[in-house]
Amino acid sequence: MPESKNYTGGCHCGLVRFECTGDLAMVTACNCSICTKKGLHFTFLAPASFHLRAGEDNLKEYLFNKHAIHTSSVPIAASRYLHAAASRMARKVVALNVSCIDGIELAKLQMTPIDGRNR
Repeated sequence: MPESKNYTGGCHCGLVRFECTGDLAMVTACNCSICTKKGLHFTFLAPASFHLRAGEDNLKEYLFNKHAIHTSSVPIAASRYLHAAASRMARKVVALNVSCIDGIELAKLQMTPIDGRNR
């Protein structure tokens, strides 16, 4: 079983900063239009494992997928870093763009293919 670690990260311009705890056991390689065009790779965290430390006032929300998924991004930095989604079972989850984790090396992560294009 993968070991949970503490991570820090934020947007490109530095206005938004976060801390989280997770194991990065599953990182998505989704082929939907949003993930493909923006180069997004997500890991999924319990909301209690994610803490926004700075910049909440700088976030802009975008709703997609029938307005069921709330996406936060920083317009100035053009960083899209997290999705907060509620599943059909009303279980909340934070989908964190791992590219926003400080010092992350995508080539060293095992990616899980997701066929979002055909859902």
